[in-house]
Amino acid sequence: MSNYVKDLIADVKAKNPAQPEFHQAVEEVVESLSIVLDKHPEYRATKILERIIEPERVIMFRVPWVDEQGETHINRGYRIEMNSAIGPYKGGLRFHPSVNLGILKFLAFEQVFKNSLTTLPMGGGKGGSDFDPKGKSDLKIMRFCQAFMAELFRHIGPNTDVPAGDIGVGGREIGYLFGMYKKLRNEFTGVLTGKGLNWGGSLIRPEATGYGVVYFGAEMLATKNDSYKGKTCLVSGSGNVAQYTVEKINQLGGKAVTLSDSSGYIFDEEGINADKLAFVMDLKNVKRGRIKEYTAKYKSAVFTPINPKADYNPLWDHKADCAFPSATQNEINETDAKNLLKNGVFLVSEGSNMPTTLDGVKVFLDKKILYGPAKAANAGGVAVSGLEMAQNSMRVPWSKEEVDNRLQQIMKNIHTTCKETAERFGTPGNYVNGANIGGFLKVADSMMDQGVV
Repeated sequence: MSNYVKDLIADVKAKNPAQPEFHQAVEEVVESLSIVLDKHPEYRATKILERIIEPERVIMFRVPWVDEQGETHINRGYRIEMNSAIGPYKGGLRFHPSVNLGILKFLAFEQVFKNSLTTLPMGGGKGGSDFDPKGKSDLKIMRFCQAFMAELFRHIGPNTDVPAGDIGVGGREIGYLFGMYKKLRNEFTGVLTGKGLNWGGSLIRPEATGYGVVYFGAEMLATKNDSYKGKTCLVSGSGNVAQYTVEKINQLGGKAVTLSDSSGYIFDEEGINADKLAFVMDLKNVKRGRIKEYTAKYKSAVFTPINPKADYNPLWDHKADCAFPSATQNEINETDAKNLLKNGVFLVSEGSNMPTTLDGVKVFLDKKILYGPAKAANAGGVAVSGLEMAQNSMRVPWSKEEVDNRLQQIMKNIHTTCKETAERFGTPGNYVNGANIGGFLKVADSMMDQGVV
């Protein structure tokens, strides 16, 4: 690591104290980019990387709202508008108690490179609140969403910033947010993505991230003349990304055997087939229940509760071929990574954002397994958000087949960019370097063209 890179990382940590996730995201990217900066001193001279690391705008605001019992609540709202060099800010809104400034900055930073890789004209942003929608009535959630949008609407727009959903923000929340935006602005525009099909949404948008993760894995397998046929797969999470990851694994001949939520995980050795997945979708999307309930219906499954004192996650300690972390950040640590390799896993395609710690990533890279980092592998969601924006601009809907074909082609193109960029910069097979460098170059060159702004 060069002195320039070491000094840059130290400076980021000093300027952004108590933001470990942001530090981690920056460190991973900057280490990859050191080989680019050596070849392109103009990027260093104009401080391109320093400008990408510093958000263009950070918006933080109070969200007061009143529930149906008349009780007043106060939450904190955020929008990080990170980089708009190649298009309007684009990135999700997350409603979860863990949301804070550091986590959203890490997500926005990652989003810049992810959006660049899609080849669509989208900048990077992220936002959300420490509001917890879990277990709350529809009325509570509607009132919170309306209060949240009563401030956010000033800062977003179809040509400025186009938020989407993320953890805790699904179709219900997007609907309430869009309704309030439309009322306040008195206009119908494609300002949010993930909308309902009746009012501007795109087919395949709910499936897009999960499908894209599996498509990216399929491209990696194809480099070894292999496929998912007969492969056993570990999947974490049980939300939107995990559900459609399992669906696409099944369609391509694989077998998913795990799912999880914050209470623990289920292991079903027989596989989570289409009927079982339909039960999970109803349980999670309609009943909003816990994954443990799966074992009451399917006796082939075993539930393991989460152990907060454990230094590893037993979900990653089963015999398998492929792994798809789809829950949250840093869910695979060094021990988990070693357990995956010990149990035969040779492909990891990341569905959640930064699910592997830096030590875990090093284990994967050292063993040269097929490792698809999140900013490349899970870009399918934002890619179809971009396609939704295009449909909104043209006022025309595309068929399911057309959107899915475009998604497959985008994931194929992202894989090609990562693979060829890694080879061009002397690290063949390293998709981390390929993704970071490939995403950086387009943004950096655009910033160079536009001057110091």
